[in-house]
Formats: sequence, structure tokens, C-alpha cells
Amino acid sequence: MPTEIRISKHNALYQASIQLEELDYTKLYRAYSGIRKSQIEPRVLFKVLVCAYMKGVYSSRKIEELCRENLVFRWLLEDQKTPDHCTIARFRGNRNLQEAFEDLFFQYVKKLENKGYTEHSEVFVDGTKIESKANRYTFVWLKQVSKQLEKIKARLRELVCPQGNLT
Repeated sequence: MPTEIRISKHNALYQASIQLEELDYTKLYRAYSGIRKSQIEPRVLFKVLVCAYMKGVYSSRKIEELCRENLVFRWLLEDQKTPDHCTIARFRGNRNLQEAFEDLFFQYVKKLENKGYTEHSEVFVDGTKIESKANRYTFVWLKQVSKQLEKIKARLRELVCPQGNLT
């Protein structure tokens, strides 16, 4: 029985994997170097996380299940051992790696934008009130969302175009 897994080049996760391979993982490896050695390479685990998020799967146990049972995720693992849910949870919850994750996601979004797959010219705020779990009577209001949006735009201006020509 052949054990080689072949994935269609038109598969969305195959395309995402190819695009994720083009990212610069030096920050991730630098941040990961001081952490206990994992059974799976950080670059591969990051790709698995992104592809799971693309499928709408966020639970570490469900991601482990995908890695065990889904052929595309088996292919993404590149013949490495299937990570257990603890490994996945520790990896994405590690505070030392958060800056590296932010950098990788920024690179990925920038790459998608450069290829014309996304655009960030408009942001929509609908005024929905969201009840907080911390306090039963705490709501998020439009004014607070608008203030946060301005902070995000300022941070984006710093990162993308220091000249300040982003609206």
C-alpha cells in the first residue's frame, strides 16, 4: 500500500502551505531556541495552526484530531510525529513566541495583500454591543471600538509606511 500523500494543487490548504513556506521564520526559531525541544518543528506547527484556523478549528484537541485523521494535515506534518493537544496548547500559548507569531501573521497578511487576495482599505463597525463574561453588565460600545481602531491604524502606519500616507 503506497504511503505517499498527494494533495491537489487547487486545495486551499495546499496553497496556504506554499505561501507559508515563503515567510521568514528567523524570529520564531530565535524565540523558540530557549524552549524545551519539541517533537515537531516550530515552522511545521505554525503551518498546522494557520491551516486549522482557516478551517475554523481552534481547539487544541480538535487540531490534534485533524493531524491524526485528515490527510491534508498529515501531509502538512511532513512525516513528523502528530503533536498532542498539550504540545499545541503550549506552543500557541507561550508568551515568548507571541511577538514571533505577530510578525509571521503580519508577513502572511502582507503577502496576501501584495498578491491581491485581500485589501484593507475599509473597516466596518456595526455598533453591536457584546456582553463581557467578566462582568454581566459590561458592554463594548462603539466609542471604545473606534478608539481601538485608531490605535490599530496608528500601529499599521508605523509598520507599513513610516511616511504616514495610509488612510
